[in-house]
Amino acid sequence: MVREVLAEVGLTDLMDEALLLTTELATNGVIHAGTDLDVNVAADDRGVTVTVTDFRSGPIGPATPVPPDEGAEHGRGLLLVDQFASSWGISHDPDGKGVWFRLEVPSTAARALTGEKRGDAPAVVTEVPEDDVAAIARTAERVSWLIHIGDELRTKLTLPQLISEMLLRLCEVIGAPGGVVYLDTADGSGPAVVAKHGNITSGDTMVSVALPVHRPYSGRVELFPDSDPPPYWTSLAALSADRMALAIETDRVTGSDRRRRGWLTFLAEAGELLAQSLDVNLTLALVPQIMVPRLGEWCAVHTVDEWGNTELAAAVHASESSLPRLRQRLAEPELAARIRGVDVHAGAVPLPPPAEGVVIPLVARGTVLGVLAVGRPVGRTHSRDDITILEDAARRAALAIDNARIHSERAEIARDFQQSLLPSALPKAKGLAFAAEYIPAATGTEVDGDFYDVLELEGGGYFVSIGDVCGKGARAGAVTGLVRDVLRVMTRDHRPLPRTLELLNQTLLEQSTEGRYATLATATVTRDDANLDIELVLSGHERPLLLHREGKCEYVGALGTAVGLLPKLAVNPVKCTLLPGDALVFYTDGVTERRDGSKLFGHANICRSLRPLAGYPANVIAAKLRSAVINYSDEDPRDDMAVLVLANEAPLSGG
Repeated sequence: MVREVLAEVGLTDLMDEALLLTTELATNGVIHAGTDLDVNVAADDRGVTVTVTDFRSGPIGPATPVPPDEGAEHGRGLLLVDQFASSWGISHDPDGKGVWFRLEVPSTAARALTGEKRGDAPAVVTEVPEDDVAAIARTAERVSWLIHIGDELRTKLTLPQLISEMLLRLCEVIGAPGGVVYLDTADGSGPAVVAKHGNITSGDTMVSVALPVHRPYSGRVELFPDSDPPPYWTSLAALSADRMALAIETDRVTGSDRRRRGWLTFLAEAGELLAQSLDVNLTLALVPQIMVPRLGEWCAVHTVDEWGNTELAAAVHASESSLPRLRQRLAEPELAARIRGVDVHAGAVPLPPPAEGVVIPLVARGTVLGVLAVGRPVGRTHSRDDITILEDAARRAALAIDNARIHSERAEIARDFQQSLLPSALPKAKGLAFAAEYIPAATGTEVDGDFYDVLELEGGGYFVSIGDVCGKGARAGAVTGLVRDVLRVMTRDHRPLPRTLELLNQTLLEQSTEGRYATLATATVTRDDANLDIELVLSGHERPLLLHREGKCEYVGALGTAVGLLPKLAVNPVKCTLLPGDALVFYTDGVTERRDGSKLFGHANICRSLRPLAGYPANVIAAKLRSAVINYSDEDPRDDMAVLVLANEAPLSGG
């Protein structure tokens, strides 16, 4: 803004001084006031007036502005203003404080070029020799070069390179043989050398100036003269230290923002990765893998049972060869007690040497699920930012572990419920074999409607059923249990198959099961010498395959209406005979609808898979068909599948 205004009114001769003073006042405002700044520039044909206002409220100072001493630790901008400005002052209002200065063109610059002194009485005006004017100009140029580094050069330099450039300029301006800049970033490693120039010696004549950086940072600039330094060394060193501090604070803010974005990305990716795992053991193994080495040299996860006992679930070390030693250390009584004693409300608790790290409880829904222990990063302790990230990551890990546990419990309940709907064992009879295979869907958290059953009848013979109830979940499971139990009761009551299915259909309609229906394949099996006589009724179900001993494969049965769907049930009984070596293969629609991309397993693949199995035992046929269906696709099964095989294993006549 200053540059544009001066160029517009043609006062370019005042450019260097105006930029120098404006920059210094703005720097002081940023470092000492810590607020936004307002810069106002007003120019006329005689000069320019610049006002730099901060918005820090506070008491009003003296009415007569007085520049500080050369050795003061603040207000060095006013020293330069007092040196170069034609006039200057300080204004106050309720919102903050403004410092203004005026630079006039040489013909009217009485203050700058004649040595006018301030005071209550009129100043005495004297002529300044041209050599002194030239000296003042050279001094202004040197001071401007000392503190002003162009944007083009600044953007090319790292922070250490920028501080080194500032130190080099300081040493050249004041004639110091050497200097060094120390900075302590409060990471536990102590002050570090940021920049170094020339010869570093020790002695009483060393000049040391603090870097005015914000806590927890601290630092200093040290200069090493050959002899007693003049007083202005301290002032110029402090002026340069202000510029260094501004660069450090800018780098810290920029770096903090960059690190914050990086950590947010890290946490988002970690949360997404953990959320994808629904297996408890896999989730526990993932947690330390995510933490190491970014947040620590090692990481261990302990689970906590309902009695408060801890058990090491997973551990990772940045050096795999150190993992056995880590496991031994985690088992040591003192460290184990520290891990076991973590409270649900505790944050990050430090670990004593030699472990050196933190432990954080893994809490979900108010319950401690485990403990996360993380060793310190190599070469430093955990920073406050590290602890914040670890606590956030621990919360996400705890939720993922809890979610995986809930999923595991639901899957176990679903498996138990599903198994309760299937027979624990199939009947065995001489010359007659039953075999079944059940393949649950990949999700495993809901009960599916697929079932099969084989019931031995009084007086000989067997009742066989396989079906699929519409829907999934507890209601589908309840309907499945109802269907199975009604079929068993009616069959044991010696009801004919058509009548049994009609009563089942009426029962489902009366139960108001919200449109839940079932497809069924039911059959009665009786022995006739070496043959098996089958009466088969299909209620909206897939037709079973009759696999003849010689390898011929044919569908049997006539389609009928699914039960629980319509008041009037279409029942079409069909009779067939199984000769010795023949097998009847029942299956649910999960088999034919097994997908490989857009392709289905279908009926053709069932026949293709069964033909080579002609004459094999029932259990072999069922197992081979299961393998063929599973291996058809790399995808996990989307639907449950059931296979039931009835084989006539009577010896061949004359064999």
